[in-house]
Amino acid sequence: MSSERHIAVQRTARYYVLGEAGAGTREVWFVLHGYGQLAGRFIDYCQALDDGTRLVVAPEALNRFYTVAAADRNAATRPVGATWMTREDREREIADYVAYLDDVYVRVMAPLDRGAVRISVLGFSQGTATAARWLARGSRVRADELVLWGGTLPPELEAATARAQLGAPVTLVVGTRDGFADDATVRAEEARLVAAGITYRIRRFEGGHVIDAATLLAIASEPLGAERAGR
Repeated sequence: MSSERHIAVQRTARYYVLGEAGAGTREVWFVLHGYGQLAGRFIDYCQALDDGTRLVVAPEALNRFYTVAAADRNAATRPVGATWMTREDREREIADYVAYLDDVYVRVMAPLDRGAVRISVLGFSQGTATAARWLARGSRVRADELVLWGGTLPPELEAATARAQLGAPVTLVVGTRDGFADDATVRAEEARLVAAGITYRIRRFEGGHVIDAATLLAIASEPLGAERAGR
């Protein structure tokens, strides 16, 4: 009879950066891509943030895969994406990416004064649950705002502890044609935030399951304050 066992290994991960950390850095944005995306392409959607005062950091999920079947295209031309996790060995996958994101955070923030910069963590699609889990379970990260774009908090985050675990207000971003965040999903998520006592706001834009540059820039230009701003 077989038995499942585990071993911790060292591996190389990659992340992409827009801007340079320095005395002029006022904000750091950690942006987490969705299922089947790669960080190098995803960070391009966040170009609007790059104004000389913001550092944008896009870590890439540790699990890459071909996004089309082998029968459709040969290996040289098959597109590649990445996923933060699957249901298989779920808890260890989560623990691994939380530790990895903590390591990225430490490296990025090393030359900066945390008290002098604002930290925003944005998750898109699958990255929304990843971002929330990172804030809830990470030992190093401390954010000023959590942006959930086209997705929701992970199901295991309980209302009684969510506010303390996240430690940040939440901005929900919803496209009017986003099939992954319909009205019923948004209402349910808003109820969860209210039950948890989390400061939040909702931003809507005309579009689908995509990052909208104008909306992203508007969110960055109007940081979420201390008061609940649901609308």
